[in-house]
Amino acid sequence: MALVDALLEKISDPKLRQALREQVDGMLSKQSFGLVFQEHKPETVELHNFKIRKGCKVRIRSDDNGALYSVSFVKSGKATVASFDEVPELREVDIDDLVVVREFGDAIYPGLKWTGNVVNGGDKPPHLVINAENFHALETLLYTHENKLDAIYIDPPYNTRDKDWKYNNDYVDSDDVYRHSKWLAMMERRLELAKRLLKPEDSVLIVTIDEKECLRLGMLLERVFKNARIQMVSININPAAVARNGMFGRSDEYAYFVMIGDAGPQPIALSSDWITTKGRTHLGGIRWDLLRKSGSSPLREGHPGTFYPVFIAEDGLAIHSIGEPLQVGQNRNTVEAPEGTVAVFPIRKDKTEGRWAVGPDVAREIWADGYLRLGKFKGENTPIYYLARGERNKIDQGIYTVLARAADGSVVTDTLDTSDRYFIPGTQWKIPGHDSTQYGSRLLQALMPDRKFPYPKSLYAVEDCLRFFVANKPDAVILDFFAGSGTTMHAVARLNRQDGGRRQSICVTNNEVSEAEANALTERGLRPGDAEWDAQGIAELITKPRVTAAITGKTPDNAAISGEYKFVDPFKMSEGLEENAEFFNLTYEDPDLIAAGRKFRELAPLLWLRAGGSGAIIDKRADSWALPDDAHYGVLFDENHWREFVDLVTARRDTLRHVFIITASEAAFQQIISEVPTGVDSTQLYGHYLHTFEKNTKGRS
Repeated sequence: MALVDALLEKISDPKLRQALREQVDGMLSKQSFGLVFQEHKPETVELHNFKIRKGCKVRIRSDDNGALYSVSFVKSGKATVASFDEVPELREVDIDDLVVVREFGDAIYPGLKWTGNVVNGGDKPPHLVINAENFHALETLLYTHENKLDAIYIDPPYNTRDKDWKYNNDYVDSDDVYRHSKWLAMMERRLELAKRLLKPEDSVLIVTIDEKECLRLGMLLERVFKNARIQMVSININPAAVARNGMFGRSDEYAYFVMIGDAGPQPIALSSDWITTKGRTHLGGIRWDLLRKSGSSPLREGHPGTFYPVFIAEDGLAIHSIGEPLQVGQNRNTVEAPEGTVAVFPIRKDKTEGRWAVGPDVAREIWADGYLRLGKFKGENTPIYYLARGERNKIDQGIYTVLARAADGSVVTDTLDTSDRYFIPGTQWKIPGHDSTQYGSRLLQALMPDRKFPYPKSLYAVEDCLRFFVANKPDAVILDFFAGSGTTMHAVARLNRQDGGRRQSICVTNNEVSEAEANALTERGLRPGDAEWDAQGIAELITKPRVTAAITGKTPDNAAISGEYKFVDPFKMSEGLEENAEFFNLTYEDPDLIAAGRKFRELAPLLWLRAGGSGAIIDKRADSWALPDDAHYGVLFDENHWREFVDLVTARRDTLRHVFIITASEAAFQQIISEVPTGVDSTQLYGHYLHTFEKNTKGRS
């Protein structure tokens, strides 16, 4: 460090010296162990349809260095731009050679432009497909869904192939020495926002990955989600295995489950494909485990509180009583059994002293409930069984029904049908339905025969990952901000069909084209923002048509989809799914026009989402207020009519969730909402919107 200080002192420019010193101090303040990576400069997004005007931050299309400039002057198809150097470089450039850029950290004021829908689900809340740069989409969703999401499922770029993802509009390839740290910087920015969207009391983040980044991702998840429980599952996605030169063939990938608050996998009905071990539960009956502890720490030594006698009748028909723990070092033969009973201790097969799985107080409690059972009578060696907490919960949840009590007082339950085996599987999933070739690529080809998408997930793998966490949440809201082909929406829709749920997915995908397609389009004189170019992007060519096909049961050419869904709920794909979907593009709005009330239509979908994302969207201004019968929120446009508005809101308090009050006066807003009935949320426009995005986006990187 002394050498670094000496070198810094040799820099004559005081501003440069100070800037470098601040960077060094910043690096030294970070952890020097565990996951360490360079943060890299903030990412950017290009706004190809944004008008070039004074003050815009732009890039010159014909330049390869990616340098940014500020527009100083615009006239007659030309723009004077200034670099961000200490001594700005001025250049005159054709407007057509400029593209507006937003750096992550620049404040954004987003809107949503409606681009279509598909309706087949009655009054169900629609699934949302948003064409956007996903970092800015996450910032936007903070306004509508902060702390509201039940689950996030993402399949980010695996960083394994040449040019499979972009950083600052450039493809990252395997020769980039910073590709790992760029990937981590990209992921960290998004995960930090995702954490704010998830419900802190009970939610899950699911991230799939392969071996190239799984170790770094695991450490990053631990860093971002410090208080969560994190577990990794191995999923066999290619039974044939993909050959790798000089390496083992790859047949699986990994899914990290980040469980927040009370979240955890729930026991659900699973087919025989999931059974990897022999067990009574898996055969349909409730599972009785030995009360004697097995596995880790099974011995008496070090656990005096769980070494105690259980007294059973001499005829072996019933438990008489449960004794107290022995003192450390006390010989078990000194214990006197009540008359007519035998003392049973947890003695292992090798005659060593073990211990019971629960203490005496818990043992007495579950005995009273009928959750202790005697095995075949063998005197002091009689085995004793119990129902562990998970099995007891299955009785409480009604999965098993108590039919009677046995002679020893233990419960007798019904047996589940073989198709209803309720359990939580292990961490190695080798399920036929998770084959990404059969149920990813080929299934997508059935939906859209004329289109291809690289490496789509198996529909049933995504469905199963989510099922363990939202099976008991029929109204769950699930986000995928690396949505790709839209498999997550498809999986959520199938889950809804299986149990009548009204779950809603939000799928965020960009409209990038592949490098090969970009080169071909460029040769034809096209560029991003042109209609023909954009029509070849992921959102327009793949995601929206796939969602439409899944819901309608018809291909983009209006032909009935051939084939059937398999597993859990088989039926013809041509039947479609009783769901709705709305399509939007993220827009970037002028805050001055918003404050003046001239961008209500662009903000309307955000207000609808903030109010729950169901029912009608209020997308037109009214003279006084808007409170449609089929909407779950209302908007007061003229504060002078607040009394009539509040009276109508009060009359509909059972169906309304939210009201938006347009006023520049905080005092007026507080007066109005003091009259709004309890249970109806209130938001001030446009001040709250503007303040939210100033706070959430400005200065972030």
